[in-house]
Amino acid sequence: MGRFAVWVSELDSRLSRKYGRLVPRNVAVKKPSAREVEDAALSLGFRVVELEASRLNPRLAGLDEDYRVRGYLVIEAPHGKTKALKMIAEKIRELRKRTEGRKSKSKKRRR
Repeated sequence: MGRFAVWVSELDSRLSRKYGRLVPRNVAVKKPSAREVEDAALSLGFRVVELEASRLNPRLAGLDEDYRVRGYLVIEAPHGKTKALKMIAEKIRELRKRTEGRKSKSKKRRR
C-alpha cells in the first residue's frame, strides 16, 4: 500500500493546475471539505493516517480567501496518488448526490 499526502485543494474544480489541482476539471468537485475527502476515502477502503482540517496548502497563500480551501490528509491506498484522487473525487460526487436526494425528499414530505 502506498502512503501519500492529499491536499483538499488538489480536488477543487475552481482552482487551476498552477495552484495545485491534480485531477481533471471534469472530475474535480467544487469546494471540497477535509471531512468529505475523509468520508470518501474511508468508504473506498483507504486508510486515513492523519487529518489536519485547518492546514493551508502553501500554493494558495496568494489567493483570495474564497479560493483558500483548507485541509491536509495522509492516506494509505492500494493505488497511486492520481488514481486514488480521481476515485475520491468521484465518491464525493456520489455522496453529495445522495445527500441532495435526502434533502429534497424531506422537503417534499413537510408540505
